Amino acid sequence: MTKTIYDRRESEARSYCRSFPTSFTTAQGSTLNDAEGNSYIDFLAGCSSLNYGHNDPDMKAALIDHIAGDGIAHALDMHTDAKADFLTAYEEKILKPRGMDYKVMMTGPTGTNAVEAAIKLARKVTGRRNVIAFTNGFHGMTLGSLALTGNSGKRAGAGGAHLGDVTHLPYDGAMGEGVDTLPFIEQMIENGSSGVDAPAAFIFEPVQGEGGLNAASDEWMQGIAKLAKKHGALLIVDDIQAGCGRTGTFFGFERAGIKPDMITQAKSLSGFGLPFAALLIKPEHDIWKPAEHNGTFRGNTHAFVTARVAIEKFWSDKAFEEELAHKATLITTGLQQLADMIPGAKLKGRGLMQGVDVGSGELAGEICARAFEQGLIIETSGAEDEVVKVLAPLTTTDAEFRKGFDILTGAAASILETTKIAAE
Repeated sequence: MTKTIYDRRESEARSYCRSFPTSFTTAQGSTLNDAEGNSYIDFLAGCSSLNYGHNDPDMKAALIDHIAGDGIAHALDMHTDAKADFLTAYEEKILKPRGMDYKVMMTGPTGTNAVEAAIKLARKVTGRRNVIAFTNGFHGMTLGSLALTGNSGKRAGAGGAHLGDVTHLPYDGAMGEGVDTLPFIEQMIENGSSGVDAPAAFIFEPVQGEGGLNAASDEWMQGIAKLAKKHGALLIVDDIQAGCGRTGTFFGFERAGIKPDMITQAKSLSGFGLPFAALLIKPEHDIWKPAEHNGTFRGNTHAFVTARVAIEKFWSDKAFEEELAHKATLITTGLQQLADMIPGAKLKGRGLMQGVDVGSGELAGEICARAFEQGLIIETSGAEDEVVKVLAPLTTTDAEFRKGFDILTGAAASILETTKIAAE
């Protein structure tokens, strides 16, 4: 009956349910449970929307108290106690300790809306149209964000709509191992006959989540920041998937020491999996007129409640970051075991956003499918889905990581043995 209603009524656009064909009912921490009584270790975490795990008890308690006390559920962009508390926590625990001064713009509740707001504002500030995006980048599925996105499959979803006013240049490492793409980018921007119009903005992800876990070096990020400043363009960092601790620090670009003009945030910003996106804007660029970029669900009062708890619980001191550094090493060790099993395989990513390029989308898909059969939720990424990608909750225990990697390597061994027998 359950499958019948999905097949009968849900759009063919559905995707994750095809990889994980079961009906999930409950979840806690890094564990998902289905209607058949099976439990799964979650190495997907809502595609990095559940960095603090499922149903964190402190966030859940605060949200229940808010709802039970008839707290505001929807307020457009009016002032509420929940919003004030969130902004105060964000200012005191996130911005000030990092020496950052940004206005916080509440956009529609998904990451693509934050990206749309960023590119609109960059064009408004500079009076220019062209935006520099990068190969393998993913920035969202609405038309403006999709124009910035490189993946041909995603772009095909536009149905022939114009995806212009964007120049795609090579991301760090996109022209081969050891090739510095910065000189090429600089030449394309500075050569008046290159055909590249003066940009309103540069936009990049510190680690390309959907693009295959390509991680930009500090030097490359710094170089793009310098180019943007030199040419009067704004620097936008898309930190939607790489942020909120995913790479080991709250922002995915912190290690490079850059100060973007705008930063997009979503996914784990709410801390609880609730829809919430925002755009951080340097004060001098906040030239919006009232309601010039709005939306019925800009800001999410329930998300304000849980986001405040997440910030106060995990980001009040350096203890959580230190814990993340340990877990990043644990992930690297586990993934190296997988890479060692497959000729030519290599590690990708950074922090708790790592994976293994196994060389083909078919093999990566088979490994992930077999892992699901054995109790692990894990997905692929990359231009050809060739990367087995770990996005476990940041709160996953050492024991859960080890069990998850045992399942993953066991699944890979099973697939490789089957392939070997078939070849013989």
